[in-house]
Amino acid sequence: KKSMRKQILIIGVLISLVSCGGPYKNLMKELGIKKGVIAEIKTSKGDIYIDLYFEKAPLTVANFVGLAEGTLPNKVSKVGDPYFDGLTFHRVVQNFVIQGGDPMGNGMGGPGYQFRQEIVKELSHDSEGVVAMANAGPNTNGSQFYITLAPTPHLDGGYNVFGKVIKGMDVVKSITVGDRMDKVTIIRVGSDAKNWDANAKFNEHK
Repeated sequence: KKSMRKQILIIGVLISLVSCGGPYKNLMKELGIKKGVIAEIKTSKGDIYIDLYFEKAPLTVANFVGLAEGTLPNKVSKVGDPYFDGLTFHRVVQNFVIQGGDPMGNGMGGPGYQFRQEIVKELSHDSEGVVAMANAGPNTNGSQFYITLAPTPHLDGGYNVFGKVIKGMDVVKSITVGDRMDKVTIIRVGSDAKNWDANAKFNEHK
């Protein structure tokens, strides 16, 4: 337990260093982001930036952030190890979605737990670049997520929407099956985002 607490403390220090004052300050200014939780997904095709709806979809964002930063316990990676780094986009359907986040790489894997639906009416599949959880039915969310390549309104009500691509949609459209997420970094902008505890929010809303 002591070693786990130490790992989480170290992760917390690293997270504070990635809060926006560091290397992302100019980029966030360019994007007009004054507050928020942003995910950076680095791939060989380029970088994708996602605005995570941490206030509107706290459970789903907490799951994504906790896995990305290695703070959320799961059955695939140790606490302290970023979950998504090195995983692939295993599914690409033209004019529909790209999908990733599966540790097995075949659409069958997950973190070893499932969590409930978090459907927010105002968060819809109304454009390209919408980010949502893939599932196998209600309340089976895990770690697989998708990014839309076009409006997909028929998915509304069945999937947890939790973000939107704000930069790098050209990269999203260039992704092919097997492309890797080399590194997923969470960027916090503003005091609310910096004080937002993913693990606490996940446990509060699950």
